[in-house]
Order: sequence, then structure tokens, then C-alpha cells
Amino acid sequence: MLFFRLPLPYVLAGLFLVTFLACEKDEPIPLRDPTGGGEAVTYDWGATADSVQAATYTTYLGSEGTFVENNQGSSTFQYWPNAHVLHTLVDGYVRTGDPAYRNRMIDLLRGIETRNGGTYSNVFNDDMLWLGNASMRAYEATDNPEYLEVAKFLWNDVLESHSDVFGGGISWKKDTPYSKNAVSNGPAIVLAMRLYEAEQDSSYLNWATELYAWQKANLVDPSTGLVWDNISETNGEVTVNKDWIFTYNLGTWIGAGLRLYDATGDRTYLDDALRSGRTLLTSPQLTTEGVLRDEGQGDGGLFKGILVRYFTELIMHPDVSDADRADFLEFLTFNARTLYNRGLQRPEMLAGPNWAAQPGDRTDLTTQISAVMLIEAMAKLEAEGFL
Repeated sequence: MLFFRLPLPYVLAGLFLVTFLACEKDEPIPLRDPTGGGEAVTYDWGATADSVQAATYTTYLGSEGTFVENNQGSSTFQYWPNAHVLHTLVDGYVRTGDPAYRNRMIDLLRGIETRNGGTYSNVFNDDMLWLGNASMRAYEATDNPEYLEVAKFLWNDVLESHSDVFGGGISWKKDTPYSKNAVSNGPAIVLAMRLYEAEQDSSYLNWATELYAWQKANLVDPSTGLVWDNISETNGEVTVNKDWIFTYNLGTWIGAGLRLYDATGDRTYLDDALRSGRTLLTSPQLTTEGVLRDEGQGDGGLFKGILVRYFTELIMHPDVSDADRADFLEFLTFNARTLYNRGLQRPEMLAGPNWAAQPGDRTDLTTQISAVMLIEAMAKLEAEGFL
């Protein structure tokens, strides 16, 4: 399960926060002035995106087109953060059309294979799903069939971990059949839908529908739309971990619902996504004073960036009401302005896990990518007239 890769102090702090604040979960969260003084600030999100993209590339570029673990010289290669760097490179390419992004994208894809021992296959199913989704976005942006081939390979590899344990679903890792997590099912639904859109093969839609129904029945709070982390069996006892609520799981659940709604027209999927989106605005399990919560460096540093990606899709969806869109947009804008005014270290343009505070000396690639995702989301909203 995911928690084996999280630092213990982060786990304990997260569990304490959830327990301490649970009684307040329905209280609205005030959005305060992120500048700290009320002064007028002119935001150019496209220019800011250019700056954080350039800083990320120069600070974290490693060997074979891949990116290193942190800004302090670590050359450690981590598969899944590099998959999300591919996402951000696609963001930059779609926004600017700059061929430099296109070259970096293909170098990174091939570098991941090289650094991973000459294969895209991985014991962590979620790692492969992140890369599969990023590869599909790269395929959509460039029409290069190499990305589609990689995504299909990864999809077929992940499907080998589907079983009837707990009635369905995909295991977190290939060697943990009795641990099935939101992180190995939400992204699988999204990837299946991306492949369906590209190939018009109904088998992908069938898989997405089945996995969605399983996750909804086992890992989603029906009243709030919060996503529970995992279901597992230990010594014959089956438990659902409802204490672990992570931002990225909510994000992929929203993304899954939006895609199934678009493909089927079934309003239930959109209503599910809206329920989760509305809960995000008021849940102290996900936010702190209106800002997406600090989930630490390491793996947790990337979580809220993933949420932002799919939450932005919800904001832009044409069937979202004007009232909901206004609320969602206000929330995301407040987060972005908070990061811009309080969380970005200048002139380095680096960001830590707390968007309301300056980063420390060590800034992990994961937290930096989350910041890039947020700034690119705002640039997209700006360019398409939502701001």
C-alpha cells in the first residue's frame, strides 16, 4: 500500500490532522488575502509558467533526459515523478507550441525506459498508470505513435494485476494482490478512457465502467465524495483505510467521472465529480485555511498537483453550473495567488510542499512539479477566458 513509501512523521502528522479536524469538516474555509497586505498584483500566468518551467528544467535535469530527485545534487531516478514531468512538458508544449518541449518530451519518455532497466514495466501499477496517462497526452499533442504504443503496453501490463479479490479492482503492486488502492484504480479508469477516445475500442470503455463501479462501491464515501486510500486484507481481516484521505485520489476520481460522463451521457458520473469537487472546498482533510494542504515532500509533495490537473478539467467542463464554476475557480485562484505571493522562492522560482510559505534549502522534484501544474493550470484558464 502507498503508506509504505511515506515517511513516518508525515503519516503520523497527517493522521493527527484528520482526527483533530474531523468535527469541522462541514465548515466553510475562509479565503484570505494571499498577498498579506491587500496590495494590487498583476498576474501574468503564462509568463510565470515560462519561468517555473525553465527553472524546473535547469535545476532538475539529470541524465538520459530524465529528472533528478531534488535540487541538492541527488541523482536518484524515480519513475513516477518523471512521468508527471512528462505531463508538465506537454502542458508547456500545448500552451506555447515551442518545439523544445517536444524534444524534451520524447527524450524523457525514452530516458525513463533506459533508467528503469530497459523496460517500462514496473512493480508499482500506479507508476505505470501515471506514465500511461502522460504518454496519452503526449500522443494527443504530437500524433507520435510511439507514445500510444507505450501507453497500450503499460495498460496491458497493469491489467495483469486485476483480480476478483474484494470483488474486482487492480492491486497497488504486482506482488500485493490483497491490497487494492485508489491510486491504482482511479488513474486506470482515466487511462482506459483516454485509450477509448483514441482507439474507439469499446473494451476500454467496458473496463473503465467496471473499475469505476468497483471503486465507487469500495473506496468512495457516498455522502461526501471523499476517496479512501485502500482496501486490504491482513490475517484474514478485510479493512478499508478511511483515515487516509489524499488530494490526488480525489483528483483522479473527478477525472474519471468527467470522462465517463462525456462518453456515456450518464449524469451520475458528473454528479459524482461535482460532489467531490464541492467537498474539496470545505474539507480540512484536504485544505488548510483555503490552501490545499501540505502533504510533505517526497511522494506526498506531488499529490496536490495531480488534484489540480483534474480539478481544472472540472472548472472548464461546459455542463458545470455557473455557481459551481465560480466557487471552484475562486478556490483554485486563491491557491495560485497564495503560491505566487508567498510560496515561490525568487529568483530561483522553486516551491515547497506548503504553498503559503517559502521552501527550505531542499526542494524535491515532486513539490516543484506540483507548483508547475498549478501555474500551468492558471495559464490555461487565463488563455481560455476563464479568468
